[in-house]
Amino acid sequence: MKKKTFALLLFFLLTTLVFSQDWTGQGRQIGYVYDEEGNPLEGVKVRLMFTTTQSGFETTTDKKGKWVAMGIKGGDWYVDFELTGFLPKKISITVLDFRQKNPQIDVTLEKAEGLVVTEDVKEEYLQGTKLFEGGQYEEAIVIFAGILEKYPDVHIIDYDIGNAYFQMEKYDEAEKHYLKVLEKEPDHVHTLMGIGNCYINRGNNEKALEWYNKIEFEKIEDSTVLYNIGTIFYNTSKFDEALKYYKKAVEVQEDSLDARYQLGLAYLAMGNNQEALREFENYLRYDSDSERATQVKGFIEYLKRR
Repeated sequence: MKKKTFALLLFFLLTTLVFSQDWTGQGRQIGYVYDEEGNPLEGVKVRLMFTTTQSGFETTTDKKGKWVAMGIKGGDWYVDFELTGFLPKKISITVLDFRQKNPQIDVTLEKAEGLVVTEDVKEEYLQGTKLFEGGQYEEAIVIFAGILEKYPDVHIIDYDIGNAYFQMEKYDEAEKHYLKVLEKEPDHVHTLMGIGNCYINRGNNEKALEWYNKIEFEKIEDSTVLYNIGTIFYNTSKFDEALKYYKKAVEVQEDSLDARYQLGLAYLAMGNNQEALREFENYLRYDSDSERATQVKGFIEYLKRR
């Protein structure tokens, strides 16, 4: 009975459209949405979908650009952001349960320059993103290319096409479309990351680092990219630089197991045993049963004996 009462209260508190109730739990997530100048965006539609049950709800941002999701299950979620005049954005997050604090999520929406926002175009773009999310990358490319053909000035669509090719492991095609974005926006952070990621997946770490270095450190908010850069430095024994990226990776995503593990190894390689012990113990908060966890426990035993 308490659960039903809580879910009903949640409905009114969030003023959301509820699709079903099988996403409810005891987790809590807070986020903020800004424009490219850092101004808060009010009225952004925030759609959250729990990946396990494919159900969720919608809410909107307030005057401070803030949105809150309360009473949600721990696990993986898709979060879509939509506001007229801006390109829709989708991210995936991992929500921790009520016993752990979820890091605040900051999202920046890009102006849809040159795009006449009509319902037809809006529907086409959302159709393309849904195909992309469903793994139908070739079909998504057809939709995105169709939009670009009608609106050639909307160069950012090439970024979406590049992402689809990237998922298909067609890195040459992905890079070609990413480069088209950079012709108009040379400092587009996510596109620079995309090209770096292409080179990582091709096994060319030196070239990847060349592209990653074009991005200001403070602007890198992708834990995977931070991990990749840190690992390049780690593998060349530049442990101070590796630490810088690993530490930010776990700040951005607390449960990034690869980054937490490597952070411990980097401290260990530098002879900083106390910090290594702390990070390995932190690792076990998120993973205590895997083969790697067994190795981590061995490190902890070793460090405690020293």
